[in-house]
Amino acid sequence: MQAAQYIGNKSFQIVEGKSIAPAAGEVRLRVSFVGICGTDMHIYHGVMDQRVKMPQTIGHEMSGVIEEVGEGVTDYKVGDRVVVRPLDYCGDCPACNAGHSHVCHNLKFMGIDSPGAFQNSWTVKARTLHRLPDNVSLKEGALIEPLSVACHDISRSRLQAGEKAVVIGGGPIGQLVALVAKSVGAEVMLSEVNATRREFASKNGVLAVNPLEQDIEASVKEWTGGKGADVVFEVSGVQAAIDAMTKIAAVRGRICMVAIHSTKPAVDLFQFFWKELELLGARVYESADFDMAIDLVASGKIDLQAFISSISPLSDIGGAFASMDNNPAGMKALVSCNLEQ
Repeated sequence: MQAAQYIGNKSFQIVEGKSIAPAAGEVRLRVSFVGICGTDMHIYHGVMDQRVKMPQTIGHEMSGVIEEVGEGVTDYKVGDRVVVRPLDYCGDCPACNAGHSHVCHNLKFMGIDSPGAFQNSWTVKARTLHRLPDNVSLKEGALIEPLSVACHDISRSRLQAGEKAVVIGGGPIGQLVALVAKSVGAEVMLSEVNATRREFASKNGVLAVNPLEQDIEASVKEWTGGKGADVVFEVSGVQAAIDAMTKIAAVRGRICMVAIHSTKPAVDLFQFFWKELELLGARVYESADFDMAIDLVASGKIDLQAFISSISPLSDIGGAFASMDNNPAGMKALVSCNLEQ
C-alpha cells in the first residue's frame, strides 16, 4: 500500500504504508480519485504548516470503493461506490447537540487534522459516507465534496427561483455556486478578472463580467433594473470584493460569505443599517448538502466532467500540485490513487 505524504517546502514523498483494518463503525476504502482543492494548495505553499503535522497524508475531495466493513456497519457493503464527507465531529458539544455537527466546537477536518485520501487505502468512519448512484462516475465523485460546499452556500443564502444572484470570484467554488444557483431557478452574474474563467462560466450559461474593465456596481444596477442583487456570494477572498458586495446588494439583500480571508477585511457596516442587509456565514457542508450535490449530478443538472483539468497518478502527485500552481485558471486536478479504475 502506497501513500503520499506532504513533507513541507512544496514537496511530497511516496511511502509504503499499511492498510488499516476497520474498527467497529468503520470501513476501509480503496481510494479511486482525489481532487486538489484550494486548502490543499495552501498546505502545499506552507501556509498551514503550523496545523498540519508533517509528514502527513492530506487530501479530502475523493471517491472510492468499499473493500472491508467493520463490525456494526449495516448500511454499506463491500463493493459500494462512495464519497466521504470529511468531517470528524465529537457529537457532544453545544453545536453537535443543536444539530450543527459541521461546525462542531471540536471539529477535526480529515485530510488536514488527520490522515487523508492521497493513498491507496483509507479507513474512515461509516457515518462519513455517501453512496454514489451507478450513473455517477468515480471521477465525478471526487468533485462531490466541492459541489457540496456550493450546495451549502445556496442553502444558507435562502436563494429562491426568480431571484438574481451575483457571485464574486470565478474559481472552482464560485463556478459551482453559480451552477447550483442556476439549478434552483435563479439568474446569475459572475464577477471574475480572469478571462479563461469568464469563458468557462459563459460556456455554462452564466453571465460573466470583468470588474477591472466594467463598473460592477453599474453593471449590477443595469442588470437588476436598479434594484441590486437579491443575494451576493463573496467567494474571492479579497478586499475589493468586500467593498463591492455591500454596494451591489439590494435593499434587504443577503450577503453570503464563502471565502476565507487571510486578514480581517474592512466591512462597510453602514450599508447593513442603510439597506437592512443580512450577512450570512457558510462553512463547509452538512449531510443534506452531499445528498443534494449527488442528486444534481445524477439528474444531469450539473456536469462535473468539464471541471476536470487533468488526471495524474499518485506517483506524480508533486507534478499534479505544480500543474495547479502553474495554471491558476485551471479548475480541478485529480490524482488517481489506484491504477485499476
